[in-house]
Amino acid sequence: MNQATPHSASGRVAALPPCWSCRAGGGGGELFCAACGAVQAPGSADHFDRLGLPRRFAVDLAELDRRYFALQRQLHPDRFVRRSPRERALSQSQAASLNDAYETLRDPLSRAVYLLRLQGVELEPPGGQTISDPDLLMEAMEMREALAEAGDAAAVAALARRIETERAAALATLGTAFAAGSRDEARKATLRLKYLGKLAEDIRARRTVPAATKAVS
Repeated sequence: MNQATPHSASGRVAALPPCWSCRAGGGGGELFCAACGAVQAPGSADHFDRLGLPRRFAVDLAELDRRYFALQRQLHPDRFVRRSPRERALSQSQAASLNDAYETLRDPLSRAVYLLRLQGVELEPPGGQTISDPDLLMEAMEMREALAEAGDAAAVAALARRIETERAAALATLGTAFAAGSRDEARKATLRLKYLGKLAEDIRARRTVPAATKAVS
């Protein structure tokens, strides 16, 4: 079964290049040429089109999994043992592109960053590492201070619970912003989600320090 015919973000059917093998019109752009069955190059489809999903932040993860594994089964190396070297290489390229699309869309933060980029919005200026939003900067400083002052495991655990609550709220805000078409609000919520995720990683690292120190001593 071929991949569904790609559509543009506007819903119009995208023009497909001819098949590299038989030159049939509309062969390229799908997984396989409808005329000769040759596997095609990945092409320039975005991650949403590649997996046949609408271009939006709200993603049904079960449907994402179903589509991804169905497509990857069609690209299993065993299916290309007797194919030409070019087709084997193309199948590997298709599989890599699908992996990239799947991993990006499955994670809410990477999905948000990718969707913003498709809309022409960069999360941070090139090379920018600082937080420019004053409210987020104040929150970041306060939480960093709270982590630095957490004197025992109970205090660290309490902060971890607070971070998870804040991350859930940031995700809800992000979904609302994308649904409303508010790119600025979506960007702010994405930045906050990114920061909260980094702080959660730091908390997990903090929790492993006592065990590692004890093991060394």
